[in-house]
Amino acid sequence: MAAALKAVALVAGEASGDLLAAELLRGLQARWPGLQAGGIGGPKLEATGFQCWWPSEKLAVRGYVEVLRHYREIVGIRRQLKARLLADQPGLFIGVDAPDFNLDLEGDLRAAGIRTVHFVAPAVWAWRPERVEQIRRCTDHVLCIFPFEPELLARHGIAATYVGHPLAPLIPLEPDQATARAGLGLAPDARVVALLPGSRSAEIEHLLPRFLQAARLMLREQPGLRFVLPAVPAQFARIEQLVTRAGLGEALQLTRGGSHAALAACDATLIASGTATLEAALFKRPMVIAYHMNWLSWKLHQRKMLQPWVGLPNILAGEFLVPELLQEAATPAALARETLAWLADDQATQARREALRQRFVRLHGELSRDTVRLACDAIEQVLAA
Repeated sequence: MAAALKAVALVAGEASGDLLAAELLRGLQARWPGLQAGGIGGPKLEATGFQCWWPSEKLAVRGYVEVLRHYREIVGIRRQLKARLLADQPGLFIGVDAPDFNLDLEGDLRAAGIRTVHFVAPAVWAWRPERVEQIRRCTDHVLCIFPFEPELLARHGIAATYVGHPLAPLIPLEPDQATARAGLGLAPDARVVALLPGSRSAEIEHLLPRFLQAARLMLREQPGLRFVLPAVPAQFARIEQLVTRAGLGEALQLTRGGSHAALAACDATLIASGTATLEAALFKRPMVIAYHMNWLSWKLHQRKMLQPWVGLPNILAGEFLVPELLQEAATPAALARETLAWLADDQATQARREALRQRFVRLHGELSRDTVRLACDAIEQVLAA
């Protein structure tokens, strides 16, 4: 019989975390009927009946300098949330990714006797290895989305369970490109590039203008190209202004959300480094990974990196499967050139695309597990301990 759980608090700090948290919460609600849930989240969590006390975009900040600009507000939110949770005493707190916000909060709650679970292990194998001690102190259990992580964490005395990636079972092994294109009103034989500049405000500022300039250069080379840009609802008005100024006209289709439809429909994607790159891999799409941030944030970030890759497909493969254009290298001309390289019709490029597709099929199989059930099983063990 499942241990009793009447109330759970969750914090999901951006669009990808909101999606993961919503899938997990549905599983928790099925196992513990009548479960009350509240905290920080976005529209997908809200759709489950989750009480959203603050919107997830409040935490969607990346980069040291960018965090400093919002530091007082973020710290204020965490202080208020901590006070509320210490007063309410939920049966469980789940921090979904967002380790800079969640881990310290988890530590305070755990010290007060509230069970804590962290979903999506901080990538200590990629950067900031000093965080291991913080994880051990702050959380009762880590739910890992990559198969090698539990063993690595166990070496440091951290309890962890591999649950697979919750999106892997939801994305078809062979995505239906024709249906996705029909849904977006795109011609079956069109060449389509998905533009995914990220969901954070700083990403829109630093990346989207570069992506739009790259799209103009690509369109000059191949006038028949079509672009799809799925915009997160919270950033839609701002993105729409930038798109209008870019003057791409009917060649670019802006949608409210719908990143999965865009990935299913496209032939290749120009994409911001982050969780979305793994989603693109699950859709078996060639990609060019880009990132640009405040120069000081970039210098500080570089000092913490342990590996030469930043994109998840490359990190998991241990090699540059797809190009990464970061900081000064992320020029519109370079972004356009590398994206067009995936669309060439010569035999060498076709073989390159097929080899990449096969690697992504294997990755999909490795990540496909009954994630929600495994996560709920692990949570039940935490509650029973």
